[in-house]
Amino acid sequence: MNTALLNLFPKNYIVSRERFRSQLARVQAYWPNAELHHHALAEHPDLTIDWIRANVTEQPEKLLIITTGEHGAEGTVGAAMMQVFVEEYLLRLNLQDTGLLLVHAINPWGMQHNRRVNSNNVDLNRNFLGDGKTFTPAANPEYRLLHPFLNPQKSLRSKLDFLSKLIKIMFSPGQSALHSGMLMGQYEFPQGLYFGGKKIEEETRVMMDLYRKTVQPYAQLLHLDMHTGYGPRYQMSLVNSPAERRASTELEAAFNYPEVVTANPEEFYAIQGDMIDWIYELVQTEFPEKTLFATAFEFGTLGMSLPAAIRSLWAMIFENQVHWHAATNEAVVRRAKADFSALFSPLEKNWRLKAIADARQAFDGILRDQGFFL
Repeated sequence: MNTALLNLFPKNYIVSRERFRSQLARVQAYWPNAELHHHALAEHPDLTIDWIRANVTEQPEKLLIITTGEHGAEGTVGAAMMQVFVEEYLLRLNLQDTGLLLVHAINPWGMQHNRRVNSNNVDLNRNFLGDGKTFTPAANPEYRLLHPFLNPQKSLRSKLDFLSKLIKIMFSPGQSALHSGMLMGQYEFPQGLYFGGKKIEEETRVMMDLYRKTVQPYAQLLHLDMHTGYGPRYQMSLVNSPAERRASTELEAAFNYPEVVTANPEEFYAIQGDMIDWIYELVQTEFPEKTLFATAFEFGTLGMSLPAAIRSLWAMIFENQVHWHAATNEAVVRRAKADFSALFSPLEKNWRLKAIADARQAFDGILRDQGFFL
C-alpha cells in the first residue's frame, strides 16, 4: 500500500506530464466532453503548460480548479496530490452541475530544471499584478537593504560567510525586516530571490486568460493550488488570501482541518503579485455575481524552528548563487542542490505519506463544505 502511494510522486517533469496527459481518459469517463490542452512556451517549445477542462453545458453551477507547479520545483509534490484527487475524488463529485479545470505545471521550465522560478528568474507567484499595479522597486524598499546578503555576486564557497552575515542582518535591519522584505517579492534585481519581473510573464498571461474563459459559465468557484516549503514539517497548511472574508478559525471548523492561516504578516507573510489574490480581484471586479473560495495547500518541509528557518534561507540563497555564479567545487554544488530539494520536494517516505494524508483530509473537508460531493 505504501509503495503505491509513494509512486504517486513522479521522478521528473517529463514523467509527470505524460502521466497527467494519460488521465484524460479517466476524466472523460465522468465528463465525456473533457479535453486536454497544451501551451508550449515560446522560447522552450518542448515544455508545456497542460490542462484538462471538463465543462457542464446544461446546468453549470460549480467549477473546481486544481493547479500545480507555479513554483516549478514544487511541482513533484503538486503532481502527486493532483493524482490523489483524480484517482479518489472524481467519482464523488456531483457531475450534473460541476465543471473541472486541472492544470499541470504552470511553470514547466522551473519543474524541468528544479527551480522555483521560470527561465527569466521570475517568481510567478509575485507576477500576478492586476490593473493599476506596477512593477516598481518602490513596492518593497526593504529588499534593497537585503540585496547584498540575499544575492551574493560571487562564486559559492561555503556557508561560513553566509552565517557571519546572517548574524549582522538579524541585528540590523532585524529578523522581522528580513522575513517581510524578502518574502513579499521585489521588482528591482532580475537575478535576485523573489524577483516578480518587469512585466506580466508568458505563463502568467496564459493562466489569466484561462481563468477568465473557464469561470464565466459558473456561479460558484473553488480553486485549490499546490505549494510546498512553508509551515510545520509534518503538517500541511491551508493558506488563504486576505480577500477571503471568513476567519482562519472559522474555516478550520468548517473544513475539520487543523491548520488554516491567512497570507498576512500576523499569520503567514504578505505577498505582492500572488495568484490567488489576483483571482479574488478578478472575481470581485469582473464577475461580482460569482462566489469564490481559493486556497493554497502549503506542505511544510523543514519546519518552523529557528534552525529550520536558517536552513531554508541558506538553501534559497545558495541555489540562486550557484545558478548565477557557479561554485568553487562540485561537492558544494551537490550540497546546495540537495538542500534546495529537501526544502521543496522531500524524499523522506514518512513525510510523503503524511502529505498525502493531509491532502485527503483537506479535500474531504473543503469539498464537503463547498457542496461539491454528491
